[in-house]
Amino acid sequence: MFYPVITLLGLLHWLCGLVILAEALNKLERTTPCLPGLAPRIRLVAWLKAIAWALLALGGAGALVGPWLRPSPPTLSDVCVIAGFAVLIIRTRFKEG
Repeated sequence: MFYPVITLLGLLHWLCGLVILAEALNKLERTTPCLPGLAPRIRLVAWLKAIAWALLALGGAGALVGPWLRPSPPTLSDVCVIAGFAVLIIRTRFKEG
């Protein structure tokens, strides 16, 4: 039986992936690039926002299932990138409320 490799970096990577996936799904639910009556520039910005959050959702989901799909732990570079996005999301949440 295969057991995922859990390290401190792996745990941090997984937790950041959870934060990013939750926020990305929340933002995707409220993004409306197909709303009728949008100006072309506003529609383009909405589509770019939707694409960016969809990519972040995929990355967050990949971080969540990564320990079961790949035998090696994430690299420091992987953790730094995903942790940076997670910190920005958390900072924005504290700033809002």
